[in-house]
Amino acid sequence: MKFVDEYRDSELIKIFTENIIKNVSKPWTIMEICGGQTHSIFKYGIDQLLPPEITLIHGPGCPVCVTPIELIDYALIIANLPNIIFCSFGDMLRVPGTKRDLLMVKASGGDVRIVYSPLDSLKIAQENPDKQIVFFAVGFETTAPATAMAVYQARHQNIKNFSLLVSHVLVPPAMKMLLSSSNCAIEGFLAAGHVCTITGYKEYQSISEKYKIPVIVTGFEPLDILKGIYQCILQLEAGEFNCKNQYSRSVSIDGNVLATKLVQEIFMTVSRCWRGIGEIPESGLSLRSEYQEYDALNRFQIFVDKPIPEYPQICISGDIMQGQKKPYDCPAFGSTCTPENPLGAPMVSSEGSCSAYYRYRGYSQI
Repeated sequence: MKFVDEYRDSELIKIFTENIIKNVSKPWTIMEICGGQTHSIFKYGIDQLLPPEITLIHGPGCPVCVTPIELIDYALIIANLPNIIFCSFGDMLRVPGTKRDLLMVKASGGDVRIVYSPLDSLKIAQENPDKQIVFFAVGFETTAPATAMAVYQARHQNIKNFSLLVSHVLVPPAMKMLLSSSNCAIEGFLAAGHVCTITGYKEYQSISEKYKIPVIVTGFEPLDILKGIYQCILQLEAGEFNCKNQYSRSVSIDGNVLATKLVQEIFMTVSRCWRGIGEIPESGLSLRSEYQEYDALNRFQIFVDKPIPEYPQICISGDIMQGQKKPYDCPAFGSTCTPENPLGAPMVSSEGSCSAYYRYRGYSQI
């Protein structure tokens, strides 16, 4: 198949749905890791096609949602500094910090700009040599290579007015954390195809072997997701636990070797706090010592004095992102927490599970 419409073909979707129904004999709980998959599931009504034996739960696969509030506050402080152009992906502008968000900084006169790539920020730095340009580097393994390339080019082009606020996070450590939890209900994973396009899936094979759980690398179209669920169900029913690649049109076992090599050259692995979840060992990326001149926190000597609450007490975003509860279990969902007035990041982000439920189901229908 070559065209996107083929992955939305109603007859093929019907065939795979019927195959899933025929092959499931008892209840199974499957987590899709990526927020993009969550939105596809609800946009196309995939969850409503599945038999009641299959429960889909939604993982922490939204980098905007898991960016710690401390880093949001750092971003707010830096964006308020004089002579700063603060660049960010659009989703990050409405993620609440302790008291406000980047959109409020922009509204009050801060030079906050939406970019589509860190390389856009580098171009802004070249065009504004009298300004300091800071890029908010957020994302999973998918976006890290472009950030690494921006640093690489800044070094080789001798661009001195460019730096990063780094909040890149890694998927496999989060999967291990979820599987190690005493109340883990996950029996199968749909892994994110775009992440594995960069990293390959060797590490997912080791997760599958260690935790005795099927892991299916899956794309984002309806047929991709149904194929992933089907492959997962076949393994669960047969008592098998392997990592399989459904997304072979994009993913190879080794991934993008050049991109991975560049990321490893620029970044090192560190522990990272995930908003609503807590610290996960070796789950983040930080600039290596030889590239510390591009670290905005070092450049501007910014520090937050003390720990602060992650979310308002009524918000259960942490439980939602760990797959322990669903958005409609939250007392604030659809009432005090809406896309216009979000309490937690999963309602803000275009990949957040709360926004998926609100957008495609409507709180009045839950």
